[in-house]
Order: sequence, then structure tokens, then C-alpha cells
Amino acid sequence: MNGNIRSTAQNGFRKHSLTLALVASFTTVSIAQAATWDVTITNLTNGNHFTPLLVTAHDHNTHLFEAGMPASVPLEHMAECGHLAPLLASTEVGGADADTIDNPAMGKLAPGASTTAMLDTTETHLSVVAMVLPTNDAFLGLESQHIPSEAGTYTYYVNAYDAGTEANDEMLMTTGSCSITDSGMMPGAPGADAGVNGTGAATADGNTMVHVHRGVLGDLDAEGGNSDLNSTIHRWQNPVARITVIVTP
Repeated sequence: MNGNIRSTAQNGFRKHSLTLALVASFTTVSIAQAATWDVTITNLTNGNHFTPLLVTAHDHNTHLFEAGMPASVPLEHMAECGHLAPLLASTEVGGADADTIDNPAMGKLAPGASTTAMLDTTETHLSVVAMVLPTNDAFLGLESQHIPSEAGTYTYYVNAYDAGTEANDEMLMTTGSCSITDSGMMPGAPGADAGVNGTGAATADGNTMVHVHRGVLGDLDAEGGNSDLNSTIHRWQNPVARITVIVTP
């Protein structure tokens, strides 16, 4: 009989412990911790501009792009044209709100310049994208980066990616233009420091998936050559941006 009593007591204890654990678990899930993220983006390039930036907080299942996968049409708009409207309207973003800031610099971000977007969010991951000018379809990309919930300053160095949707011919009549019909085309070289009459530095890319960009080659012939871009100004290597996130719970 004593053995049965001990068994009953142990079972009751286990059930009670399981109930408390479940309550604690549900409480943890239901109370999302709000935080303020001050997200500062710095252009690390020598002579390249960033088109208006999209800064968005989201859950771990959301991806604006993925290396090794085809670019979505909204990403293609951004990477070739610098246009954010299709991405903003996508299910991944869902429009500008406390979790999403578009165009914090109020225009293009010049070489060496910085801009800050403040997000009030209960989300856990951060993505930042913008087209790199002058290029055909290069974009800086912080892809679904987990941001710690603890107060602190977190720094990330960000590569530029190739959307794989347009040949990197480095010609101004295609660089910065769109293969998609779209209005408000971004200029090819915002610094007005490029050449003309290039014959084309590259044909169609062999890799049509989103991949790390190989950078701009350029040349020194302002009146011809393979590229319209100046190799002493527009040539770049990764990383192209520094992103600093200050978390304040």
C-alpha cells in the first residue's frame, strides 16, 4: 500500500509540475518584448550611392531574398530600379509601419554618409536592402539577421548581392535602368562621374540566382572602352555597408 501511495503522490507532483511548465510557456509566448532599434546604415564605398533604403523588422520565417534562390519580382524592381513600392506591398513587408521604415535618408545615400531609422518592434530579425548605383542589379543586403533582445550595440558588415536578373555590362544606358516597365528610373551615375560609349563589360550572367556580387571592373577610358564606369571611382569590393543596431528594451 505504501508503494501505491508514493506512486500516486509522484504522479500528482508530475502533473502539477507539467501544468506549471505549460502556464509558464504560454505566458512567455504571449508576452512579446517590445524594443526600440536605432538602425544606422553607413555607405562604405568610395564612389557609389545607395538608392532609398528599406529597413524592416520581422520574424525568423520572413526573407526578402535568399542567396542561391531566384530573385522575386519585387526584389528585381529594387535591385534594377531602386524602387521600393513592390517590396513594401509584398506579404513579406506589408507596408510602412512601426516595424518598417522606407527611405530614411530622404533620397540616395552618398559615399561615406550615414542615415538612421528607428524601429519600435516586438520582432526578432532585421532586413535592410537598397540598390547600389551605378550598377545593373547590385544591392546591399542584410538578410534576416537575428537581433539580440538584450540592450546593447550590435554591428554588421554587409555585402552587396547580384540579383542575377540583368547582365553586368556597366553601360549607362542600361546601368540603373529597369528591364521591367517602371516609372521614376534612378540615374545610372548620381555623381555625374561616369564615361560614355562603353561596349559592354559583360554579357548575361552564368549565375541567375541571387549571389554575392563580384564588384565593378570599370576602366579609364571616358570616351569608350568596355565600361562606362571609372575604375578609380566606382570600383568596389565587399563589404559595402556597415549597419549598427542599438537595442533599447
